[in-house]
Amino acid sequence: MTHWLIMPVVLPALLAPFLILAARYHMGIQRVFSVAGVMAMIALALGLFVKTMDGTVMLYQLGDWAAPFGIVLVGDRLSTMMLLLMAVLALFVLLYSIASKWDDRGRHFHVLFQFQLMGIAGAFLTGDLFNLFVFFEVLLIASYGLMIHAGGNTRLRAGVQYVLFNLLGSTLFLFALGALYAETGTLNMADLAVRVQMISVDASVGIRVAAVLLILVFAIKAALVPLHFWLPSSYAEAPAPVAALFAIMTKVGAYAIIRVYTLIFPVDLEVTAGLHGTWLLPVAMVSLVVGAVGVLASKKLDRLVAFAVISSMGMVMVAIGMFTEESIASALYYIVHSTLSAAALFLIVDLIRQSRGHLELRTDAPITSAALVAGMFMVAAIAIAGLPPLSGFVGKLMVMNAAFDDGLAVWVWSVILFSSLITIVGFSRAGSVIFWKAQSDGAPVPEAGRSVPAPLSFVAVGGLLALLVAHTVFAGRVYEFTTLTAAQLINPEDYSSTVLETPGKLDDAKAEDH
Repeated sequence: MTHWLIMPVVLPALLAPFLILAARYHMGIQRVFSVAGVMAMIALALGLFVKTMDGTVMLYQLGDWAAPFGIVLVGDRLSTMMLLLMAVLALFVLLYSIASKWDDRGRHFHVLFQFQLMGIAGAFLTGDLFNLFVFFEVLLIASYGLMIHAGGNTRLRAGVQYVLFNLLGSTLFLFALGALYAETGTLNMADLAVRVQMISVDASVGIRVAAVLLILVFAIKAALVPLHFWLPSSYAEAPAPVAALFAIMTKVGAYAIIRVYTLIFPVDLEVTAGLHGTWLLPVAMVSLVVGAVGVLASKKLDRLVAFAVISSMGMVMVAIGMFTEESIASALYYIVHSTLSAAALFLIVDLIRQSRGHLELRTDAPITSAALVAGMFMVAAIAIAGLPPLSGFVGKLMVMNAAFDDGLAVWVWSVILFSSLITIVGFSRAGSVIFWKAQSDGAPVPEAGRSVPAPLSFVAVGGLLALLVAHTVFAGRVYEFTTLTAAQLINPEDYSSTVLETPGKLDDAKAEDH
């Protein structure tokens, strides 16, 4: 057992109260410690990632109590990859928050930011469904505080909508956990995987209900149609750095679906037969189309990007919905791409807002640093729309290739190509209105009251775009890793044996009794 595995949860959990108690009125100190904490998180995540690259499954037993009676944290290829992605994203988002002074427009930004990281890290590392629920609630509380940061009636209204939808998901989650515990007597994921296998088809009603409820909960988190209504307003109205951080939030839902429906309810499980392919893949394709149409129909740039997030999540869920080793590997590659490109776009949108004063898609004055911002927007738009040569195009090719042997292959190909075309048209229209027409119409110089983005803002956005380029250049190596990760997920014997067979205090106590 290694104690390093709990550090990504403990570090922000300790840093947040320190910031509010010792540096409450000192923004400079908060910024220094917050950045230092995120950099330490990156170092921890990178170390755990390297440790699990060879297939090692790491385990931490709280109180040294063995599963399924004790609480455990588990680190494998998937969880450490997602942890590293979150930590790297958090650094660039935090740098942008400081450069744009978003963190100083309301109270306790850095405290809530650290609690947000704690919740996300815990969700990725927990080996227990109840603790997944707990970390989801930590996410909800911190994200609500971040979302209404700097106030405003519109932002507050969107925040209430966001909370209500997620509280609905939390209620369904509790019902699902109650049904699972009633049927199996455990909520440890590795132990559930064993006990669910023992349930006969004739007595599987409770398990099927729980499985359906769980996938509904995770679909809400992942913003799948028709459970996506909370996302456009919530992401569009949130402060730009918060929306950029939220790019990883929908991936928590995708992560949970991958984890639960490969470990506890695999495709070959008889009691939940047909659950995976019956509706998840069709709903994912509908989400892909709805998101793309939303991109084309949006009249404001922030909502356009929010709908692009829905479309990208549809692409991720199309790959996951096929539930093959190749498709899950493709989904994992696309998850990294989607997170980085969406976060970059939200930050670029804020750069445009600072220069234009609004985000309406109408001809206006040329913006500050128009060439640089236009170039960044073009790169991010190319990436998220799936045009060559960036990682969005590579990821879509992977998903389409994985669909060859699926019965809905023709539909999958058609939907991906159609939605990509619509998304390209939507982003092209937005870019031409904001950057090209402003010059060609000879619009006046921007008003002096419009702020000029700080250089560090461009560094933060440039860092995310550089990561997208690296994700494209090293696509082969990344795909090799995601293929190994998918193989470990489809064959979770190492995960289960590590969690259930490692001795702890309970075994020692039993030995003493004998």
